[in-house]
Amino acid sequence: MWLVIVDAETEDVVAWQSGENYYFNEAVSEDEALVIEGLRPKFDIAPWRGAGVAIPVFSLRSESSFGVGEFNDIRLMVDWAAATGQSIIQILPINDTTMTGTWQDSYPYNANSTFALHPQFLHLPLVGKLKDKAQMQRFEELGKELNSLPNVDYERVNNAKAEYLHLIFDQEGKKTLASKEFKAFMEANEEWLRPYAIFCALRDEKGTPDFSTWGTMAKYTKAKATKYEKEHAEAVAYNYFVQYHLSKQLREVRDYAHAHGVVLKGDIPIGISRTSVDAWVYPELFNMDSSAGAPPDDFSVMGQNWGFPTYNWAKMAEDGYAWWKARFVKMAEYFDAYRIDHILGFFRIWEIPLDAVNALLGRFNPALPYSYEEIASYGFKFEGWHVGNVAETDNVLFVEDKIQKGKFHPRISAYNTDCYRWLSDDQKEAYNRLYNDFFYRRHNDFWKWEAMKKLPPLTEATRMLVCGEDLGMIPDCVPSVMSGEQILSLEIQRMPKDPKVEFGSTYDYPYLSICTTGTHDMNPLRAWWEEDRGVTQRFYNQVLGAWGEAPYFCEPWISEQVIAMHLKSPAMLTVLPLQDWMAMDGELRRENPHDERINVPANSRHYWRYRMHITLEELLKSENLNKMIRQKIAESGR
Repeated sequence: MWLVIVDAETEDVVAWQSGENYYFNEAVSEDEALVIEGLRPKFDIAPWRGAGVAIPVFSLRSESSFGVGEFNDIRLMVDWAAATGQSIIQILPINDTTMTGTWQDSYPYNANSTFALHPQFLHLPLVGKLKDKAQMQRFEELGKELNSLPNVDYERVNNAKAEYLHLIFDQEGKKTLASKEFKAFMEANEEWLRPYAIFCALRDEKGTPDFSTWGTMAKYTKAKATKYEKEHAEAVAYNYFVQYHLSKQLREVRDYAHAHGVVLKGDIPIGISRTSVDAWVYPELFNMDSSAGAPPDDFSVMGQNWGFPTYNWAKMAEDGYAWWKARFVKMAEYFDAYRIDHILGFFRIWEIPLDAVNALLGRFNPALPYSYEEIASYGFKFEGWHVGNVAETDNVLFVEDKIQKGKFHPRISAYNTDCYRWLSDDQKEAYNRLYNDFFYRRHNDFWKWEAMKKLPPLTEATRMLVCGEDLGMIPDCVPSVMSGEQILSLEIQRMPKDPKVEFGSTYDYPYLSICTTGTHDMNPLRAWWEEDRGVTQRFYNQVLGAWGEAPYFCEPWISEQVIAMHLKSPAMLTVLPLQDWMAMDGELRRENPHDERINVPANSRHYWRYRMHITLEELLKSENLNKMIRQKIAESGR
């Protein structure tokens, strides 16, 4: 017996089994199915490898958008991806981040809801056209003005869209809310949609998303929410109307992408805002007395404080992580793959006291802090001045655990403190031993167990392909867990996983990975080339194998070589920022590469406003670049 793989639609044989025949003696009738236990046939099929583009939705620019990228613009990006042989479009989070009504709401990882979509992504004409011709003309002219700006003017764009949406709601709202389509949407999404809509109405009425200041509405109850909705029916219904149209437009774009052989990849932020509807409705799921962040890494030597509350995983486990599963199921309506932002947070999170002077005074949660006896067992003489008030100083060697009093975490990067410098040589050596054990060995099995409690139930909640952003201080247990759960890792050449090398080898990446030149938190390729002359020179000589002095600028031919080696990687996916794809065309690419950066992680007040400098329509007509991309993808076997 030979086994074959057959295309379910065409019934064509895709591949024949390799190796020896199978023999069996059991007779099977036509109505019976043959089941052979332990069968492990081999097929000589090269594993599938694809290519794609990474671009935030807000960064898209079309001739018809309104000063910001919109869901409808993704159609043109799908056209471009299909024309160049790409099969995936990766975007940043698209949840509603409307908090203050200012540009600070541009940060896409600080959502007011983990389910609701951002109103800025609506294509207004598809919602409806105003009957007032003068008003309609005013908005059309304003849209053209905003769309001509080099970057997103977050405040003007969102204020204008909100004004338009209120007008069209007054005009079409009753008809829409009475439709069968809306009623079906409401029924399917009521559990999150109703609290969200009430939250938004309260935010606008009170002038703040900080629900602790809302008086009798500071604590959510279903009864109080229902009463509020009855008293403010129109303000609440407006948010239903907007979310209905957002979901409708995104689902239509998803279907368009599928019809053209392209899939969309979303992004799951690791944190939630402490002034979000999630924190208002489910406060028991979060630790509101601390902030999530990251220890020092290549992005920030001082670590990062994101300001989000950490998760109460024990409480979440009581109902089988229902809140998380609901997030993934909602995402699966729009996406076929998703990126877990900071997947290390499912192993352990960097938790920072609210009153700490900086992120260096955080500690991993969960963790196994040292007792006095354990510290002494390393030969270290623990004294009171080694632990200080985190609200006053970071010149300490230990941070006391907030729950287990008398248990201590070594302070991250403690060797940079005066406290460490004051130690004798033998005490430095003892401290180094306990420090290295704590951060690199002590927690491996413990954190693996923590991740295996959470990740399998969540990744199995949908059929989406799961990708993990596994950058930073990576415990040894992370790669094996991700590989075992078939979660794709993120591989970046200039940020290798091996601390002993300066640049990663694209040819050695694992198959279950995404290979990329950079992320939204990093400078695109051309700007990175100008960051550090020494690094560039070593990359030029060692990685590109070129002789002599490196060019000062990242010339198109350099970009071509870098992209070619990424495409030839064995990784399942090579997904490159749009800026880096365009870097191969000297005439088409942006003049100043430093205008292409999306985010600066070290700056918590960064304005997220980058947009393409040409329209998607122009990109589609750029035959030289498109032909080059199509050819390179084909040559790489993707």
